[in-house]
Amino acid sequence: MTTRVRYFAAAAEAAGTDAENRGEHSLEQLRAAVVADHPALADILPRCAVMVDGVRSDDDRPLDDAQLIDVLPPFAGG
Repeated sequence: MTTRVRYFAAAAEAAGTDAENRGEHSLEQLRAAVVADHPALADILPRCAVMVDGVRSDDDRPLDDAQLIDVLPPFAGG
């Protein structure tokens, strides 16, 4: 199982990439793994909205059938 994770704005800057493929089985596992791989995400990730296949999701969400995860930091302006 591989899920595409896309990072936007400050999350992409912290991760040092705008996308990567991951294999974690829950959103909670994914959060821990991306912080371990990209320590700069530790400060921003708790404030980010995480969309799994277009639906905002909580940490207990299984990812076994997920295709796309978007990590969206808070945006300001308008």
